[in-house]
Amino acid sequence: MGKNLIQQRRGRGTLRFNAPSFNYIGKVKYRKYDDKEQEVVKGKIVDIVNCAGHSAPLLKVQFDTKEDCLFIAPENVAVNDLIESGTKAQPKNGNILPLKNIPEGSFIYNLELMPGDGGKLIRTAGSSARLVSKLESGEIIVKLPSKKNLTLNGDCRATIGVIAGGGRKEKPFVKAGTKRFAFRAKNRFYPIVSGVSMNPINHPFGCGRGRHKGRKTIPRKGAPPGAKVGLIRARRTGHQR
Repeated sequence: MGKNLIQQRRGRGTLRFNAPSFNYIGKVKYRKYDDKEQEVVKGKIVDIVNCAGHSAPLLKVQFDTKEDCLFIAPENVAVNDLIESGTKAQPKNGNILPLKNIPEGSFIYNLELMPGDGGKLIRTAGSSARLVSKLESGEIIVKLPSKKNLTLNGDCRATIGVIAGGGRKEKPFVKAGTKRFAFRAKNRFYPIVSGVSMNPINHPFGCGRGRHKGRKTIPRKGAPPGAKVGLIRARRTGHQR
């Protein structure tokens, strides 16, 4: 009888696969979508911090409304800089505006999928999307880093600029121990063991006679989760008529 694969264990939702969010500084999201957002709310960058749960540095912003928020830091900002949030905010680097008030061609990040959800898309260090065009219906077309176009509501908010920390992958880990602690901060497995280097009891691709898969890399149709390893199965085959 074989052992459970990692993807099977992950589906159980045990503590081994949960992120240690109690070690993180806080949740990154925009301030609530209230009546003050219809005008402009001004804030001041109090500090720039690093969090193990985020690849980019974070901003601690204190608004005039006595609210403290955590935002993802864009490039070219510093402590004591001012940040504006609202419909009438200026379209400048680091300011938060609805998509309908952002000029076309601007680089944006931390997009809301629905107005008021706090930001869901484009949150990785060094990434950004681009506002392509505005439709007559009020919807906005945004070009994602994957080159795909996404249509969003014009009231969804976004931050102008490019996320800081884009060169984080240029510095090597040098030591295995450094990478181990970096993975441990997010409760991820390290080292990552390939299936062909395992024993047959541990993985369908495992074999004690050399590193070869010994079977097809595309799982059969209707395969259980324990057998769904390898390449993604095609939806259809043959000529389309």
